[in-house]
Amino acid sequence: MSAGSGITHSEFNGSPTELLHFLQIWIKPNVMNIAPSYEERHFTQAERRGRLRLVISPDGADGSLSMHQNAKLYAGLFDLDEAASLTMKPGRALYVHAARGEIEANGIALAAGDALRVVSGNGLQLQRGHGAEVLVFDLPAPYLR
Repeated sequence: MSAGSGITHSEFNGSPTELLHFLQIWIKPNVMNIAPSYEERHFTQAERRGRLRLVISPDGADGSLSMHQNAKLYAGLFDLDEAASLTMKPGRALYVHAARGEIEANGIALAAGDALRVVSGNGLQLQRGHGAEVLVFDLPAPYLR
């Protein structure tokens, strides 16, 4: 969702019996006063299993959703020997969020709710997941300083 020039919204669990796992993330846009917009797409487990699947980008690349920022969001699911890597380009930083389960990111153990900033080095190595659902943000480096 892009709030643009202003919208009213609320989030809630519509089910009286099922638990909701809700993660709200805000990324400051690189343009102001645009019309509000909304996109939705389901990325299957198969698309995210054992890899980092691009789900949001500035230009909707590879079937991703689009956003008004020079940023990308990847999502992945990892168990056992499944692993993935992401190269970090100059002037960029990575932010890793473990949404569920456990995983090692650059050799650092992360559990559900943990996060890791990668602001130097070659990039990111994910491995040794146990029921892990991971989000990785590729952002302009000043965004994470």
